[in-house]
Amino acid sequence: MSDNTQTSAAPDPVLAAFRKSIDNIDAALIHILAERFRITQAVGEYKAKATLPPADPDREARQIARLRKLSEDADLDPEFSEKFLRFIIEEVIRHHERAAAG
Repeated sequence: MSDNTQTSAAPDPVLAAFRKSIDNIDAALIHILAERFRITQAVGEYKAKATLPPADPDREARQIARLRKLSEDADLDPEFSEKFLRFIIEEVIRHHERAAAG
């Protein structure tokens, strides 16, 4: 078996700086997602108490359209952004359905 790992004596400082920035952004994304889910959890509990449906397709459609536009303005692929947002929305709806059932 061959070893495909790079074994350089000194790490590339430019690459290390890029990676440090990526690591910081990843950490910020996790904290932002955690805060978003804390808030949507409270929304789910409120909806359950108020006997509101777990999903709101009209709001979801507005949010997707709004975030697709923001993505275009930021030179980010709107298809990717929509897939990412839909993934989050599906998870939030699952949480809301659990809150309604509980």
